[in-house]
Amino acid sequence: MSTVAEGLNGLTADAMVLYQKLHHYHWNISGDEFFSLHAKFEELYDLFAVVLDDVAERVLTIGGTPPRTLAEVLETTSLQEDPGMPEDDEDFVQNILNDFDAVLKSTLAVVEAAEAANDRGTVALLDDIRGQIEKQAWMLKAYLAD
Repeated sequence: MSTVAEGLNGLTADAMVLYQKLHHYHWNISGDEFFSLHAKFEELYDLFAVVLDDVAERVLTIGGTPPRTLAEVLETTSLQEDPGMPEDDEDFVQNILNDFDAVLKSTLAVVEAAEAANDRGTVALLDDIRGQIEKQAWMLKAYLAD
């Protein structure tokens, strides 16, 4: 499998883990910020459902095979699952921001590999995804600002 396809598989795995984590947070948020964060986490897991699908389809387009099992996803991801409960609203948001930072770094690495391979389709896809994640990160950082 090509370096680009391997990198995309890492992003596929990251998107799947983040999708599940966002559901976990969506289901378990409570307190004063319930309504705003419950809705935001749903918006974000909907975004990552699309990211997951788009990136996995790109893997197939360039001749690779996306992860087939959850075990393979967990072996491939750069993120950590969160089986616990964050202490407060800010911790929920900060955990997502930390994952966004990791995904953005991985995305940049795959973009560099795709540029070296003259794979404009992958670069275009990932530039769009990167822009969406950066915008969402900006919004979450604004939420955390005092």
